[in-house]
Amino acid sequence: MNKRIIKTVAAALAASGLSATALPQQQASGLAFTYTAGIQVQNLSNAQATIVITFYNPDGTQAGTTNDTIPANGSKTYFPLSAVSAGFDGSAIISADQQVAAIVNVLGNNGVAGAAYSGSPVGSPTVDLPLLMKNNFGFNTWFKVQNAGNTATNITVNYSDGTSASATNVQPGASAIFDQSLEAHNAAVFAATVTSNNNQPLVAAVIEESSSVMFAYSGFASGSTNPVMPLVNANNFGYITGIQIKNGGSSASSVTVTYTRSSAPFDSCTETRTIQAGQSETFALYAFSVAGTTSSNCPFGQTFVGSARVTANSANVPLTVIVNQLNNSQGTGEAYGGFDPAQATSKVVMPLIMDRNFGYFTGFNVMNIGTAATNVTCTFTNSSRTVTASLNPGQALTDVQLNQLGNGYVGSATCTGGAGSKLAGVVNELNNDPPPSDKFLVYEAISTN
Repeated sequence: MNKRIIKTVAAALAASGLSATALPQQQASGLAFTYTAGIQVQNLSNAQATIVITFYNPDGTQAGTTNDTIPANGSKTYFPLSAVSAGFDGSAIISADQQVAAIVNVLGNNGVAGAAYSGSPVGSPTVDLPLLMKNNFGFNTWFKVQNAGNTATNITVNYSDGTSASATNVQPGASAIFDQSLEAHNAAVFAATVTSNNNQPLVAAVIEESSSVMFAYSGFASGSTNPVMPLVNANNFGYITGIQIKNGGSSASSVTVTYTRSSAPFDSCTETRTIQAGQSETFALYAFSVAGTTSSNCPFGQTFVGSARVTANSANVPLTVIVNQLNNSQGTGEAYGGFDPAQATSKVVMPLIMDRNFGYFTGFNVMNIGTAATNVTCTFTNSSRTVTASLNPGQALTDVQLNQLGNGYVGSATCTGGAGSKLAGVVNELNNDPPPSDKFLVYEAISTN
């Protein structure tokens, strides 16, 4: 079987083969919620896929398996996770005989808050986590690290504030949890590098949470010198964006982010900050909202909806990026990871698309991050609907599926550009329930050939 790894945590599932870390139910630690996870798996091939989802306890023993088939180019939802008992706290690996992609949705307190992240086909002995928090305006983080290898490993976490943590003898398939609210830290916002002592591939998923809002993202196996962020909001009906960029190199670098509006007049502005080696800095959050900010020439107080990309990186260091979107008035928020243009392809897949599914619907932004114009066509499983656009470099196609695919629709989507094009995308999952209810989830579209 072709094995792929998927990342999720605690709400999470990690991936290797497709690996997933399922959520802890315990409340004795500093965690804010009781968590429930669901997995959406998309078959990317023209043939039926046979899959096995294997669930692992923290000690590495198997807790259960799900055996299933997914039709050619189809997708399936695994929620609830019927192969494991209530209170399961562990991880999972998805194995398939065809190419597949997956995302994980994490719900807190039966849907009071939610978060999502995409699976990844590879693990790495070193994983970067650009954004972690302790007591940061009511937000804390916790994360799980899964051993996606074949041999037990010791895991070390080095935080950018000078502190560290570790877990020993983590068995293949198993995961270890690190809760920043219970650790001693010297800063409210910091980053981390996670390593295996014997080069076993690791995957990680992070949960950012307050008492009512939840974000999630997957750890990074590598960085990019010029990452791209397809969706940035500022002063937009209460939505703001914070972009956390981590310097994964050995020297400081002056980094410039260029923000480009997605509608006329398509104007741009910039923000420049110096990021020390191993540290992270916050972009976007103050660029549009603090008058007289010397690091930015962006218009103070104006509504901005568009994209961003790193356009200067003086030391050419590898960068990893997390984008947080937050609406304080509505109590909703979510995160997604920045994209490496070198890893982008002409096709992206979105394993979970919805239209009026128990109140949830989706919308996506697919951005042309290449250097030439391209035509993009998006199709949906079990639907004749298509969406097309001609995109210049830096432009994005936006599509909202509400009232477009049928009441109760649950499926997937694929967007394809011209030969040699490079696409990146993010998917928003939203439920219009009134606050206080954080039913806003975001995940990254997955590049494929």
